[in-house]
Amino acid sequence: MEYIYAALLLHKAGKKVDEEGLKKVVEAAGLTPDESKIKSLAAALAEVNIDEVLKQAAAAPVAAAPAAAPAAAAAAPAEKPKEEKKEEEKEEALTGLSALFG
Repeated sequence: MEYIYAALLLHKAGKKVDEEGLKKVVEAAGLTPDESKIKSLAAALAEVNIDEVLKQAAAAPVAAAPAAAPAAAAAAPAEKPKEEKKEEEKEEALTGLSALFG
């Protein structure tokens, strides 16, 4: 993940995203660069329009948000029985304690 961050940082700074730049950023972060990962990433990004990819990525969460809402709503009812169970367990525990102390 640090290599992707390095590439984004270089791009944001207006620098060329290449092996040398990626290596310098990773080293500046205090990490030991993995040459094979750097070469792979540089080669993969060589013909990619990073601005266009970022625009598409920024639009993707908006499109996915309506799909996520029903999933969250479906998960919410599952949580209520757990809370009810905890309350019942507390009541039972308190009942047991009151029996001890009369």
